[in-house]
Amino acid sequence: MLLVTGGAGFIGSNLVASLNEAGRTDIVVNDALGQDGKWRNLGKRQLADVVPPGQLLGWLDGRKLDAVLHLGAISDTTATDGDLVLDTNFRLSLQLLDWCTATRTPFIYASSAATYGDGAEGFDDDWSLAALRRLKPMNLYGFSKHLFDLAVVDRFAKGAALPPQWAGLKFFNVFGANEYHKGEMMSLVAKRFGEAKAGKRVRLFKSHRDGIADGEQKRDFICADDAVAVMRWLLDTPSVSGIFNVGTGQARSFRDLVSAMFRALGREPDIEYVDMPPTIRDQYQYFTQAKVENLRRAGYNAGFTSLEDAVHRYITSFLNQPDRYR
Repeated sequence: MLLVTGGAGFIGSNLVASLNEAGRTDIVVNDALGQDGKWRNLGKRQLADVVPPGQLLGWLDGRKLDAVLHLGAISDTTATDGDLVLDTNFRLSLQLLDWCTATRTPFIYASSAATYGDGAEGFDDDWSLAALRRLKPMNLYGFSKHLFDLAVVDRFAKGAALPPQWAGLKFFNVFGANEYHKGEMMSLVAKRFGEAKAGKRVRLFKSHRDGIADGEQKRDFICADDAVAVMRWLLDTPSVSGIFNVGTGQARSFRDLVSAMFRALGREPDIEYVDMPPTIRDQYQYFTQAKVENLRRAGYNAGFTSLEDAVHRYITSFLNQPDRYR
């Protein structure tokens, strides 16, 4: 039996779908479904159980699991309730780490590229304590994830007990089906698809940095299928532990992203550049690019889908269909 926390969320529901499609139905999802239709992310799935967040630790008592995939978190990068974010993203993660250590259960968890802050220290997933301590996250979400990375690696450095397999995944800009409940945290493709399909011009932020053209702010965009493939590989490779970037290793511009969206709809790109709000200019990232050599050295040799192919598949298979859910 597998436990997927955050299993009704974006990346979690794609993982559950992939496991179902591979024949696994012994999956327990831990998540809050709420009343906004988030359940639709699991509407095509077969599950062994759905456990509400407040009941998880009691449910785990006396259980034996094949692995815990911990993807549940408050992932809103604009969140401001420090107590709630740390309780959800840090303290619960510690409790799950302790449970997996005590029961000898493999533990794979979501970290985040937000731990890198403004990128001044680069995007190298060197997970030594010295390297991690140099990082300065720019928001509460990134801070909460960074705290947990430090806690895990501190235990490793001291030779303390850990699960037989542990892996933290620093997801970069993941996009794909089932992200629709995320509101402003959705990918730009999901947020601007309706405008592009309706024949409207799509707005992107102007650049406010010398040497970078409007629309040439860059991110490492990775499709959900590729992110899931890394997790599936780790499940099948229990000898691998550590912290790994999950990105393509190639930064692409927002102009590239939106242009790929227009072309998937059979239209020429129609983009307007508008001023970035002053409130976010000082904390805006102009470049992110995962270094994936650590993952390659660990033995992961699958390729990554190109931006154009990933956007085309997302639009033709999901966003432009009556049923957008995987």
